[in-house]
Amino acid sequence: MRFSAIVTAGGTSSRYGNKNKLLEKIDDKEVILHSIDAFLPFNPVEIIVSASESLEPVVKELTQNNDLVKIIRGGATRQESIFNALKVCSNPDIVAIHDAARPLIKKDDIEKCIKKALQNKAAIVAVKAVDTIKKVDDNQKIVETPDRNYLWAVQTPQIFDYNLIFDVHKKLQGQAFSDDAGMLESLGYDVYVVEGSYSNIKITTKKDLYIAQELYNEINH
Repeated sequence: MRFSAIVTAGGTSSRYGNKNKLLEKIDDKEVILHSIDAFLPFNPVEIIVSASESLEPVVKELTQNNDLVKIIRGGATRQESIFNALKVCSNPDIVAIHDAARPLIKKDDIEKCIKKALQNKAAIVAVKAVDTIKKVDDNQKIVETPDRNYLWAVQTPQIFDYNLIFDVHKKLQGQAFSDDAGMLESLGYDVYVVEGSYSNIKITTKKDLYIAQELYNEINH
C-alpha cells in the first residue's frame, strides 16, 4: 500500500491572535510538527504540507531534516489548498487529509480510518454528538431537533482512495467546500465514519492550546 498524507496549514489564524497557532508549542514541540509526526508510523511515501505564504519558510526550516515532507503553497480556500497538494502526490493508493491544527490525533484512530478507507474508498474520523443539536432558520427560530443518535461531529483525518478524491476535486474545482467528505457526498459517493477521540480537538483559540496541553499531559504521562 502506498500511503500519502496531506497536512493543511493554509489558514491565517485570525481568530487566534498575533502569533500563528501552528507555531505554538505543546510539550516543547510545535503544533504543526505534532500533526506531521502523527503519520510517520504508517510509513508514508510523503507528507505534503499545504502552507500559507507566511508559514511556508518557517515550516521548511522546521522540517528540513525530514526528507518525507514536501512544502507547497496553499490556495485562497481550503479546497484549493488541498487540490494543490493532491496534484503533487506521488500516485499513492490512499491519501489522508488532516488539519494541522489537530495535533492530538491518536495513532489508533488513524489506523482505523486507513483500514476503513481501504475497504470502502472513503472514511473519516468523527465522534458522536454529546449535545442536543437544534436546526434554526434565518430568524434563529428552531425548526428541527435532529435525533442525536444519528449525529456525529466531524474531525480529521479524512482518508480516501487517491484516484477518487483527486477526480472529485477536479470535477468540483473552483468551489468552496470546507469538508472533503462533503465533496464526495455531493456527487453521490458513500463515505463512512470511524469513531475517533474527543481529545482530537482543533486549536482555534488560546484556550484551545491550553486544553490541548492538558490533554497531551493526560494522554502521555
